Amino acid sequence: MDTRHRPRIVVLGGGVGGTLTANLLARRLGTRAQVTLVDRTGLHIYQPSFLYAAFRPLPTRSLGRDLRSLLRRDIRLVVDEVTTIDPASRTAGLRHGQNLEYDFLVIALGSQLAPERIPGLAEGSHNFYSLAGAQRLHTALHEFSGGTVLVGVAGIPYKCPPAPIEFTFLLDDYLRRRGLRSATTIRFLSPLNRAFTIASASRMIEPIFEERRIELHTFVNVAAVDPEKHIVTTLEDETYDYDLAVIVPPHTTPAVLRNAGLTDGDWVPVDRQTLAVRGQENVYAIGDCTDLPISKAGSTAHFEARVVAERITAAVEQRPVDPTRGTYHGKVMCFLETGGGKATYLVFDYDHEPRPPQPSRIWHLGKAVLNQAYWVTVPQGRL
Repeated sequence: MDTRHRPRIVVLGGGVGGTLTANLLARRLGTRAQVTLVDRTGLHIYQPSFLYAAFRPLPTRSLGRDLRSLLRRDIRLVVDEVTTIDPASRTAGLRHGQNLEYDFLVIALGSQLAPERIPGLAEGSHNFYSLAGAQRLHTALHEFSGGTVLVGVAGIPYKCPPAPIEFTFLLDDYLRRRGLRSATTIRFLSPLNRAFTIASASRMIEPIFEERRIELHTFVNVAAVDPEKHIVTTLEDETYDYDLAVIVPPHTTPAVLRNAGLTDGDWVPVDRQTLAVRGQENVYAIGDCTDLPISKAGSTAHFEARVVAERITAAVEQRPVDPTRGTYHGKVMCFLETGGGKATYLVFDYDHEPRPPQPSRIWHLGKAVLNQAYWVTVPQGRL
């Protein structure tokens, strides 16, 4: 690191991980470093709200906020799209601006949907993994009058693993309120041998599926969707008819990371404890873009941000890393809606599966409170 100038720290992406990392670094380092955050839109979107937007319109402030309002004043915000990353010259190129030079780079660009990988998926199915997708699905649900609904996952890994399960339970509630449940068959298509990616959570989920008359179909790998015939074809040569299909598309990293040679396949390879990008100096990656064997979820990025902030702060201050604050053990915490005004809670890490408590109204209330309190707690590092 060149000590003749203030260290230049560039954070790419204004989601929960990027926003929190920038705020923590600015708070700890003050004028000793220059923290720049680059985001394509300048809006901080609360992606967990998309699940609820599929069922009912939400206030704009529940969906997103001006990113500047969530950042410390001493952080430089650049609203532009990152088009190139050159680790050799330590620069990030912007679509409408000049190259940004950095001493430390934090990649928090998330993942993106890749429905084009499955023929007919974009045209023949819905998803709630984008705001536009959730709003389109809301219209489809409003117009739905009964039949067969397929809910499925078309590729692993994907963001927020509990979300398809949550959607299925909330769909069951929604149809009951509309008096359409007896006229509807709900089939959940899982590419695994169980409902959920984590076995201990599946053991809790599957009896609720059975109780709610939700059909679970395992080892279903979606190969194609026929929008005209309303048929899903699988790699196992099975077919599923549908009236409404809600299928999570495959995910990948933004092209800028793949073009820069920073990915191994779809994901950025990082050290599982330090979050340093393998083969790069002073480059870290957090959140949905990494290859870590852990959930791609907001809380994952939340815990990772603290680790990266500690490691960069230690480097700037030329001191050893605090192993307690600067080591990531794979911690994830999230709620899981189970319908009927109830939810459960998952806490796990690399070495420990969750032991979810029985669903209750208390956990449902906890998730509702977090959704409201998020804006004044999580991005600023108050939680």
